[in-house]
Amino acid sequence: MKSILVAWFIAGCSLAAAAWVFDGITVTGATRQDRVITLLVVAAIFGLVNSFVRPVVKLLSLPLYLLTLGLFFLVVNALMLLLTSWIADQGGVSFHVDGFWTALWGAVVISLVSWLLGLVLPDDD
Repeated sequence: MKSILVAWFIAGCSLAAAAWVFDGITVTGATRQDRVITLLVVAAIFGLVNSFVRPVVKLLSLPLYLLTLGLFFLVVNALMLLLTSWIADQGGVSFHVDGFWTALWGAVVISLVSWLLGLVLPDDD
């Protein structure tokens, strides 16, 4: 159970870092508490998208992974971020990613911050 909370925290921090770095990734709320709650909800959506949709997309795009020597991984991450933004918008959550290039660079920041926090924070697994 603790590892799920750590992963949720890491995803929220990573999304917050991407929103801080890029103007095209927006998290809105009246107060800081509203923005934190929005980030936690978006982190949960992002985790569900990465758990259920991403494996299917990775399997279907396997030839592109091989052809690009793994660089297509960045495109898949950007698409998962755009899908998260769309789902959040449909649910009335104040999180938006402006376009593909913003999503691509945002996915790079999310990956780097997640990796760094994963090294620092403990995991029970």
